[in-house]
Amino acid sequence: MSIKIAALLVAALMTIGVASASESEGLEQANIRLDDVASMQRGARLFFNYCSGCHSLQYLRYSRIAEDLQLDPKDVEKNFMFVGGKIGEPAINHMPAADATKWFGKAPPDLSLEARSKGSDWIYNYLKSFYVDPTRPLGWNNTVFPNASMPNALWELQGLQVAVMKPSSEGHDAVVEKLDLKTPGRQNAEEFDRTARDITAFLQYAGEPAALKRESMGVWVLLYLALFTLLAYLLKHEFWKDVH
Repeated sequence: MSIKIAALLVAALMTIGVASASESEGLEQANIRLDDVASMQRGARLFFNYCSGCHSLQYLRYSRIAEDLQLDPKDVEKNFMFVGGKIGEPAINHMPAADATKWFGKAPPDLSLEARSKGSDWIYNYLKSFYVDPTRPLGWNNTVFPNASMPNALWELQGLQVAVMKPSSEGHDAVVEKLDLKTPGRQNAEEFDRTARDITAFLQYAGEPAALKRESMGVWVLLYLALFTLLAYLLKHEFWKDVH
């Protein structure tokens, strides 16, 4: 019975791995590192300057951000908390839901668990894949999430991209073949890649703040288990050396 259970667990893990791979298929890897605190610090500043006007992080408190990302609480209050409040409060957006629905067609979602839901590669590619589309209500579209209601909040940094369409075949609509940069932004391609990666890293952290400590503790746990296994083997060898 135990062998069957182990086999089922292995099969489940393989299924999860295949599903995760399929979700990232065709996407450029973000290569997020949770030990890169500087990247997450930059991502936090970018998020609160460009994203927090519409999106919340309802499961993350400002004080936790300051502690985990090694930021001065006073700097967090000054640079992140634009509508006041207390350092111990969650990072909630105060845009009225009715107004948001009127402006965007639907209220912008909370992004606390976005990285856990979509994956870091998806977010990274989404941030880079906006293009000008006059047919959309807000004038923007996205190749990763077609017909998204969100405008490109980072267009000043990235610039304006336009879609080069692949010719449509019979029975099929035209699709985007590639994106071309029509008007440069304040950042070049390499700089904007880092911007998108930093925001993604911060959202990856926001989805599971405990991962920072969990990963750092994991190394010590594995070392302890290795040492314990060695001692247990030596103890067994000592107890059983006279048994024939």
